[in-house]
Amino acid sequence: MKNVFVINGSAGSNSSNQKLIDIFTDITQGILRIKVFNDLKTLPHFDPELSIDNPPEEILNFRKEIETADGVLICTPEYVFSIPSGLKNAIEWCVSTTVFSEKPVGIITASANGEKGHLELQLILETLMVNFTADTTLLIPGIKGKINEQGRLTDIKTKDSLLNFAHAYEKLIS
Repeated sequence: MKNVFVINGSAGSNSSNQKLIDIFTDITQGILRIKVFNDLKTLPHFDPELSIDNPPEEILNFRKEIETADGVLICTPEYVFSIPSGLKNAIEWCVSTTVFSEKPVGIITASANGEKGHLELQLILETLMVNFTADTTLLIPGIKGKINEQGRLTDIKTKDSLLNFAHAYEKLIS
């Protein structure tokens, strides 16, 4: 089984993105070993003076998770037409390294709209030379109306899209 490090870009504890991560984990059970990182808000603010020579321990641990994973999945909402600040902060801590270089990455943006944040995240990850394809990116607009209180997808098209995404991601990291 391949090891996947999942980064939850949402700051909320009961977010739709966490529910999607749970569904993805169920879909890929027995195929992928998932480790979820829900603690973006615990990472210190990016400091370029510390990034290379003296990064904080939390950052070293975060980078190590990315480096040792067979693949990374980022599941995030869009905040004010952009990616959440906590996610941007975490990625900035990795820019001076090669932990993301050629790393297979899946991108799910699930939000009210999400289009701008989805494109922005792809641009950032292209800059870091991440390995993703059109099939390993998924934009889910209107997520709140597509997932119920129990964390189940109620929209058939979204279920199918997530299944197709999961299969494409499995192929990318194999």
